Amino acid sequence: MILLTDTQRDRLLANGRDRDQDHIPVVKFFNPFGAGVWLATELDEDGGIMFGLADIGYPELGSWSLNELRSIRLPFGMGIERDLLFTGDFPISVWAETARETGSIRDAERLLYRSGHLSNGTRSDTETWHS
Repeated sequence: MILLTDTQRDRLLANGRDRDQDHIPVVKFFNPFGAGVWLATELDEDGGIMFGLADIGYPELGSWSLNELRSIRLPFGMGIERDLLFTGDFPISVWAETARETGSIRDAERLLYRSGHLSNGTRSDTETWHS
């Protein structure tokens, strides 16, 4: 799977040049087999380091390597996936606060969706519909 479209890459790069803002996440990545959700708001000029909210056991704001996400190999030849239906809808500060309160990005998304805060009601990933 292509982790970033050209449009997403352009938006992330633009956000990376304007770091003093509370950006809305542009893209969501997830591990289809377990822990691991990343909401990216920015990409550095070199295109290698992303910034946003990462949750691999506990949600934290920070940076990670796009290449490392690409290199993760999971069972059945799969890798980290991009949520094709994700829309950020809220600034990263709202996502971070809700994720800290609920304990995870996945639970934050469920809470925001159930409370009517997410406008389009998209699924957060395949686990959401099976849990």
